[in-house]
Amino acid sequence: MPDPDGARESQWLPFIRNTLKFDDKTILIGHSSGCEAIMRLIEHDKVRGVILVAACHTDLGNEDEKASEYYNRPWNWEAMRANAEWIVQLHSPTDKFIPVAEARFVAENLKSEYMELKNRGHFMGAQLPEVLKVLKEKC
Repeated sequence: MPDPDGARESQWLPFIRNTLKFDDKTILIGHSSGCEAIMRLIEHDKVRGVILVAACHTDLGNEDEKASEYYNRPWNWEAMRANAEWIVQLHSPTDKFIPVAEARFVAENLKSEYMELKNRGHFMGAQLPEVLKVLKEKC
C-alpha cells in the first residue's frame, strides 16, 4: 500500500479502487487503518463481504490518525450495511492501540458479526486462524 505510515484516505482509496480493484464478488479484509479504508469504500461500493480486524471510528485523539482523513465526516453506517452481504469484525480487549469500546461501537452501528478475542492485542501476529475460519464459513 502507498503511504504505509500515514495510511491517508486520499492515497489508499484510489489505490484500492484503481490498482487493486474489486467488485461485488470481492471479500475485503482490513486490519487497523485498513478497516477504516474499507469502511469508507463500502459507503459507496458494493462487495460480497468484509472482515474488519481492529476497527475504530474516531481518530482516538491522535494527530496522525486525524491527518489520515477518514474521520473528518460522519460514517454512513446504513450505506455500509447495504453495500456488503456480510460484515464480520474481530477485536481484542487487550489491543493497546484501539480501545474495545471503539470496536463495539463500530459493531453496533454496522450490525456486524462481532468476535471479541482474548489476549490478542492488536493482532500483530503472522496468523489469524479466525479469519480463515470466517472465509471457509462464508464462501
